[in-house]
Amino acid sequence: MVQEKKLVDEVSGWLRVYDDGSVDRTWTGPPEVKFMTESVPPHEQFIEGVATRDLTIDSNSGLRVRIYLPDQILTTKTKLPIILQFHGGGFCISQADWYMYYHIYTRLARSVPAICVSVYLRLAPENRLPAACDDGYTALLWLRSLAKGELNEPWLNDHADFNRVFLIGDSSGGNIVHEVAARGGHLSLSPIRLAGAIPVHPGFVRAERSKSELEQPESPFLTLDMLDKFLSLSLPLGCTKDHPITCPMGAAAPPIDGLDLPPFLLCVAEKDLIKDTEMEYYEAMKKANKDVELLISPGMGHGFYLNKIAVDMDPNTAAQTTGLIQGIKEFINKH
Repeated sequence: MVQEKKLVDEVSGWLRVYDDGSVDRTWTGPPEVKFMTESVPPHEQFIEGVATRDLTIDSNSGLRVRIYLPDQILTTKTKLPIILQFHGGGFCISQADWYMYYHIYTRLARSVPAICVSVYLRLAPENRLPAACDDGYTALLWLRSLAKGELNEPWLNDHADFNRVFLIGDSSGGNIVHEVAARGGHLSLSPIRLAGAIPVHPGFVRAERSKSELEQPESPFLTLDMLDKFLSLSLPLGCTKDHPITCPMGAAAPPIDGLDLPPFLLCVAEKDLIKDTEMEYYEAMKKANKDVELLISPGMGHGFYLNKIAVDMDPNTAAQTTGLIQGIKEFINKH
């Protein structure tokens, strides 16, 4: 007799975990939102000004990246900066090829212009932290191997400026930005240069609830249930949210003033559930005399720019998304 597997944990709409260890990430929320979680196949021809390519960068682990190449490479004589991107999803869901990332990173690659390299991060609970951070760091070292001529990827070797590598991450990907930047400061990355880091609505939290967690409205991309469950499934067993990856400004983390970090642009949404702890991080960076700028999106919630429906239908969300992209572009262009 076949025993039915039992549901042991669930994050509404996004994820179900069963007693045999299997995980189902089929979208079960409102069907009209499903398109944002669907994969966009790579296309090496330019569509709306951008071509995309998927490739495996570590044959042992199978780690892959998606490259976004803007069509400005056809006309510009200068090489373009590299944006190394880490997707969000609470370390538990989403993929680099999801439409919600595709629509914003094609736009960013075109707007800057820059070559975007997005990492297919391993997901928890099958791969708990620091697995996703290790993947982000591996991707940075892969860029170094390309710059050294040890490996060759024509889209990057022919068109990228390895002296201007920027890290960017959405939500939990913002945590990976801090971690990879901190690791990168411990060794010589030459001949590449880490020129800047851009955590966007990073998942910086504490074990104790903040005022904004208790008072700010929940958004489609972040509820308290998502925050708690994703982190319980992704943090190393026995750890709380005070872990250094989720609380880099906390007592358990390496002191920020001892880290060799590039310039940072911290992007915060005014109505984000976790705004208070993101601002704690900003204050800790300032106190440590780090080069950190702040970009606040007024009236917006967590990950607002990923919500293609809101970007298309709501003029304010559209305007704030344009403002966010412009702020990121200005930061990159001055470093």
